[in-house]
Amino acid sequence: MHIDLTGRKAVVTGSTAGIGRAIAEGLARAGAAVVINGPEPTAGRFGASGVTRPLSAGGFRRRFSRPRDARGRGGVVRASTGYGILINNVGTGRSTSFYEVNDNEWSDLFQLNVMSGVRASRHYMPNMKKRGGGRVVFISCESALAVPKDMIDYAMTKTAQLAIARGLVVRTSVERA
Repeated sequence: MHIDLTGRKAVVTGSTAGIGRAIAEGLARAGAAVVINGPEPTAGRFGASGVTRPLSAGGFRRRFSRPRDARGRGGVVRASTGYGILINNVGTGRSTSFYEVNDNEWSDLFQLNVMSGVRASRHYMPNMKKRGGGRVVFISCESALAVPKDMIDYAMTKTAQLAIARGLVVRTSVERA
């Protein structure tokens, strides 16, 4: 199957490694100009093997774990026009006993895994709507429904992502009607 995204602009959060990088490379291979993001110093500057065009239309080094990460110089809000694809991928998790995770760790994980997608979606979706539409994807996993005993905090964030994504679908459907 060939997907042609020539002329489209995409933002992929958490895209300097792992799943996010693979998504960014796939979008670039399909012809999209892709803005990559991650905490690594190479954010915005790596080339993808097998990609004949530049992978990045830019990049920024933010994790979105705090509201100020999404604002201002170098943040997600630095540019928003023309983007029709947003992949909310940034996130983390680790296997830890429920009894060992303190309140700050719960909050930090929620800020990164959930609120980062909320902040990016609130920023990019209004311009997508003005342009007649776009695509917003939240990367979740089976832990949202099948909670691992040693990743309850992580599973909570993945379930929250599903609720946000479903809610945005309902909201968008109502706005179109």
